[in-house]
Amino acid sequence: MRARPRHEAWMRRALTVATTSAEDVPVGAVIFDAAGAELAAAGNEREASGDPTAHAEVLALRRAAAATGSWRLDGCTLVVTLEPCTMCAGALVLARITTLVFGAWEPKTGAVGSLWDVVRDRRLNHRPEVYSGVLEDDCAALLRDFFRS
Repeated sequence: MRARPRHEAWMRRALTVATTSAEDVPVGAVIFDAAGAELAAAGNEREASGDPTAHAEVLALRRAAAATGSWRLDGCTLVVTLEPCTMCAGALVLARITTLVFGAWEPKTGAVGSLWDVVRDRRLNHRPEVYSGVLEDDCAALLRDFFRS
């Protein structure tokens, strides 16, 4: 699907969040409610927390659920700089995220079309709308720069 103009602005916010940790892979995730208000944001915290599940998306989902008082995030949009892995794709489906917007593709672990396509699996009871490749070059450059250094 073709990205909406607000998706680029939201992705710029996610890119800013991605740069908050110098020690972890720079991935940023932000969740917006149906009105476009920011509910939660997170970067990867695996290194800082020692938690293998502390991916940006999972942390943002937890924080958005806490902010709304519900695990059901119907009407919400998750914006993330990198294509979600299987864990994160499964979590956003279970959280009932309505729309997923992501930047760079992840051919090694991506679960929204690259390696697997968890979010579009017809066997699941919820399938979010997906917008891919939003500010893809900017998102990919952030990752390339991190891994070069």
